[in-house]
Amino acid sequence: MNICYLDNNATTKPDPAVVAAMVPYLTDFYGNPSSAHRFGQRARAAVEEARGQVAALVGCAEAELIFTGGGTESVNTALRGLAQSRSPRRKIVTTTVEHSATRELCEHLAREGWTIVEIPVNLDGEADLARLDAALTDDVAAVSVMWANNETGVIFPIDAIAAMCQRARIPLHVDATQAAGKIAVDLRSRGVDLASFASHKFHGPKGVGALYVRRGLRVSPHIIGGPQERSRRGGTENVAGIVGMGIAAELALAGLGEMPRVQAMRDRLERTLLTLVAETSVNGAKSPRLPNTSNINFAAIEAEAILLLLSEQNVCASAGAACSSGSLEPSHVLRAMGVPDRIAHGAIRFSLSRFTTEAEIDQAIDVVPPVIARLRAVLPVG
Repeated sequence: MNICYLDNNATTKPDPAVVAAMVPYLTDFYGNPSSAHRFGQRARAAVEEARGQVAALVGCAEAELIFTGGGTESVNTALRGLAQSRSPRRKIVTTTVEHSATRELCEHLAREGWTIVEIPVNLDGEADLARLDAALTDDVAAVSVMWANNETGVIFPIDAIAAMCQRARIPLHVDATQAAGKIAVDLRSRGVDLASFASHKFHGPKGVGALYVRRGLRVSPHIIGGPQERSRRGGTENVAGIVGMGIAAELALAGLGEMPRVQAMRDRLERTLLTLVAETSVNGAKSPRLPNTSNINFAAIEAEAILLLLSEQNVCASAGAACSSGSLEPSHVLRAMGVPDRIAHGAIRFSLSRFTTEAEIDQAIDVVPPVIARLRAVLPVG
């Protein structure tokens, strides 16, 4: 049986063209991009070409992009940079459903004396915009929200949130890690001040990301030790990874037209499983969602048991975020949405990509219902 890979919000398969583009910068063109000689400057030219490719995907100027070591580093750079540059303001506004990159950083900042205001969401995963607007007081250093939720795929109304922040003159950081490559991301027209991205979420290599910083915005550097990335991120650039991210961005931009096909497969998977399996529901189904993401509740059983049996039959899915795998607690996202524990314990995320095939959807449809029936027979949750 072939692998049925439906865990693309955790990571995606690197596009073969990405891998091919990276190899020369690991073998032949290994010069340091900060070196003055022509050999090093070839690497510099490759980095700048990739910057242009990523800028085209997210709709910003090349000079507004900083390459980082990934999405988590980008989030840390954005929030810590704003925290330092916006003194004496000591408050950050975020939501209850953020990725751990934002959530755990805010918990850490709270221990350092910062005030963290978390805006709640409703059962559909939609943020309370009235509460958000009321929280934008003069002592707020920054607002940080995700564009699209990594577990449910629910999309936040970034235009409306950005307008609120602009009126309050508070910088807005958006975690766009799951949005880039799946929906149109045009930062020039959004009023966003900072945005974080990760290459491996759109068929690029792991260990490389980017941070958009609006021209003119003051943000203190997070990694100090060199003039790289316009003195905003010290350290020799990961040239091969950046080259791969650039090609992946170019392909992702061209591939946005494939998202309706991906959504049709996602919808077929949801529709069929909800028909074949009793006591099922889709989290965030009434809200705008990413076209590739489905978070399905299988009531009265444990997600970990479901994933184990699915894995034995070569179906790869996830219980919420990959960063939280192994936890027996229900997802903090589903708890924040008010999903009862008896239901949330059995929530499984299926996430597709442009590489997903109809055969994989057929395989999942064949495998999932018997797995649920088997588990409900022997391992019911109270």
